[in-house]
Amino acid sequence: MDKISKSKMGSSQNDLRTLGTLNTKPNKLKTPNKTPLKLPSSCKKTTNSKTNDRYIPNRTDNGIELSYHLMSRENIENEHQKDNKRIDTAKRKLLCEISQMNEKESKILNFNSKLNDSEQSFAENLKLLYSAGSSSNSVKKSTYRHVINAPEKILDAPDIKDDFYLNLIDWSSNNCLAVALNKDLYIWNATTKEISQLFSMDENTPDYITSVSWIQKGNVLAIANSKHMTQLWDVNKNCVIRTLKSHSSRVASLSWNSHVLTSGSRNGEIHHHDVRLAKHHIGNSKFHNQEVCGLKWSPEGRYLVSGANDNLACIWDNNYSLDCTTPLHVLREHTAAVKAVSWCPWQTNIISTGGGTADGKIYMWNVYNGNVIQSVDTKSQVSSILWSKYHKEFISSHGYENNQLIIWKYSDMSKVAELTGHTNRVLKMAISPDEDTVASIGADETLRLWKCFASDERKKRTKDSSLCDSKSQSSFSRCIR
Repeated sequence: MDKISKSKMGSSQNDLRTLGTLNTKPNKLKTPNKTPLKLPSSCKKTTNSKTNDRYIPNRTDNGIELSYHLMSRENIENEHQKDNKRIDTAKRKLLCEISQMNEKESKILNFNSKLNDSEQSFAENLKLLYSAGSSSNSVKKSTYRHVINAPEKILDAPDIKDDFYLNLIDWSSNNCLAVALNKDLYIWNATTKEISQLFSMDENTPDYITSVSWIQKGNVLAIANSKHMTQLWDVNKNCVIRTLKSHSSRVASLSWNSHVLTSGSRNGEIHHHDVRLAKHHIGNSKFHNQEVCGLKWSPEGRYLVSGANDNLACIWDNNYSLDCTTPLHVLREHTAAVKAVSWCPWQTNIISTGGGTADGKIYMWNVYNGNVIQSVDTKSQVSSILWSKYHKEFISSHGYENNQLIIWKYSDMSKVAELTGHTNRVLKMAISPDEDTVASIGADETLRLWKCFASDERKKRTKDSSLCDSKSQSSFSRCIR
């Protein structure tokens, strides 16, 4: 064995590998690749029994050949690993070039790189920032709502009066839409999709319809005209119940508060009518000096908001006095006519108002103190405002110059969606009783229905409750004199 090892000591690595396999001494060494860094326990040292004057080591059984073989084998394995690393590095660079990513910043491609302490802390900070950003994005995604920006239906509205100050459509609690087209009054039943003409004014006169308003629950429709009078119609019976006369100029706005009908005229006067009494004129509210084009009672009937062409909006209480000349609050922020007035349905102390072309702003007011809560500049004429109680949003209709409808989030006055399609200014909007659909009528002689507040999760009104409401209101209509 010694002769073979001495003759092969200077040979190549392949010969060493062969020598390792030929080493078959009686002690039978274990396979080297199982324990490459530890000698087998069966390799025992033998000591010379003779005593000499100096120590001469005997390296015959120390396994020098085996150790050299193992070292050489480890170097070969290291070379293979280096080759594999070179291949992996080339692969990573190729993938980085294809995906256009930075190899150091990539967590997927950077397999073996280890960050130092400073880089590790920086990476942890980035992870915190990313997690914070991702949580905010998830909140935004959960609150995002898709709105179809195309109308569900388009109806013709020929001969519509292109007058910003008039209020020519209204939607009843029984799902009937009243539309005034110059001298004609039409009823569109949204349930049956039927259209019927209620009446038509005399064509030989210059008179026309100026305002319409349904009673809160029932089939009674108030219709005002340029002849200074207001008529109450029973739509089911197709007949006039009563005619109210008190104004000396056209009546451009109407609003119901239970059995009291409030009307606003061109000379700035506001009259209150109790339709149950023979002497129906029970109160006046006089402060505006130009046409009253916006009127709306609060949902609980405590306050009335009025908007006029004098750029003012006023808050009134329900004290029906014949000589009331002092409103609770006068809102003076607008710089153009205030037609769009509406109450927040879930916070009854908040009122929204919108200004005309020279103003274009929407303000939210606190009714209790008359202060501005928040505002937004729409850059266009605001003709009406409606609220969605379910979505906590409101929609505004606009004139020049985009003629669009805009849905706003009430919490931060941010835009949710824009509904476009009208080719001329939008004059008025109305909302369905289930608050799913908004009707808009424009000077382009079209009536468009937008299903912009629909939701599958909403609890819809049942037929039984609607029947009960119609029965109770039909009995109330018999009280009108």
